[in-house]
Amino acid sequence: MSDSILQQILAHKVIEVARQRSKVKDDAIQRKATLAPPVRSFAAALRRHQRPTLIAEVKHASPSRGVLIEPFEPLAIATTYSQGGASAISVLTDQRYFQGSLKFLEGIRQQDAIGPDGHHPPLLRKDFIIDAYQVFEARAYGADAILLIMAALPDDQIKLLYDLAQQLGMDALVEVHDDDELQRALALDVAIIGVNNRNLHTFELSLDTTAQVFAKIPTGRNITLVSESGIFTAADVATVGRHGANAILVGEALIKSADMLAKTKELAGYAS
Repeated sequence: MSDSILQQILAHKVIEVARQRSKVKDDAIQRKATLAPPVRSFAAALRRHQRPTLIAEVKHASPSRGVLIEPFEPLAIATTYSQGGASAISVLTDQRYFQGSLKFLEGIRQQDAIGPDGHHPPLLRKDFIIDAYQVFEARAYGADAILLIMAALPDDQIKLLYDLAQQLGMDALVEVHDDDELQRALALDVAIIGVNNRNLHTFELSLDTTAQVFAKIPTGRNITLVSESGIFTAADVATVGRHGANAILVGEALIKSADMLAKTKELAGYAS
């Protein structure tokens, strides 16, 4: 195996999950999951408008860009996203590589901001999910959906985690980057597919990835399509919308904007 960034992250994630499991046992996290607030439909939120809906990301840092914002105030950021019309909110919970935290997810859910359309944006746990423990953990801390990365796991493990998420009432955003990963996801009959325009092995970025991958999806498949990464302007939103995107996932363009509220409104389609 090559020593890619993704493989480094996954190797550490195995250690991290084992460490967390030693602190909070499986039965305890499963009990906490049963006490979490009711699930809100992530899938329905992504289909709420005719235009591509916005999944706005609460993101402190990344391996490719370093720290994106200081001071980092996740609750205030999430409120701004809700006020700006984001249909859903993605919360980074990986600590080592993205400086995220489950506490951010929990705090944002407790804050429970409301958007201009009268809806509460559902929350996506954005992390490298490799173990059933993390799925229960996501629900326990208030997530309505989880991210599953085809590049990270074999099909049988993706299927196990996907099915568990559904059993807990959550949706799963299944992320692909190329045609091979797309075909694997299609074979698993998943409901939401995200195309990451950033290659997770090299972290190189190309918006063309959305067009290339979406073009391979058979006509008639009822799949919600999400374009992830590399979207910075309303023109970018229009471009991926023409390629079939029902939703976009945006982090850096919002976090680094001089006016986060205005940028959120622009990308969510609420700009005046």
